[in-house]
Amino acid sequence: MIREIRLLGDPDLYSASALVQKEELSELDGLQQDLHDTMMEFRRIYHAGRAIAAPQIGIAKRVIYMNTGEPVLFINPILEFPDDCKMDVMDDCMSFPGLYVMVERYKRCIVQYRNIRWEECRMELEGDLSELIQHEYDHLDGILATMRAKDNKSFFMRK
Repeated sequence: MIREIRLLGDPDLYSASALVQKEELSELDGLQQDLHDTMMEFRRIYHAGRAIAAPQIGIAKRVIYMNTGEPVLFINPILEFPDDCKMDVMDDCMSFPGLYVMVERYKRCIVQYRNIRWEECRMELEGDLSELIQHEYDHLDGILATMRAKDNKSFFMRK
């Protein structure tokens, strides 16, 4: 089901999300489908969108859905950074379409998470995918890209 995406300024976007408990796993099939449907509708309208976090549709759980060709559901992800190498990126968000924010992100990261079968998984990401998972992970902690702007001149509107 397509859900309403919470927009910049919505108080729910600024709250930390709760861990998913194993007993809640059966509820995640519906959540995964809602995240998928919502992201695909956003893609249809804006021609953008590779991942979405559960808080963006009002579900305060530590869940991220990413689809860059192969769908992945990250349950209770934890990020690690293997080095200090960073990059500047123009970050955009489904919660503020049309606005870009210059932020600094780690170039590489390791994400540990549980999948839909509650199995422990690990993924190493680099470049734009590393930036993407860091952006979505921030949503789980109530942090928006606007809060990570490099400075007060780091905001740009899409033409």
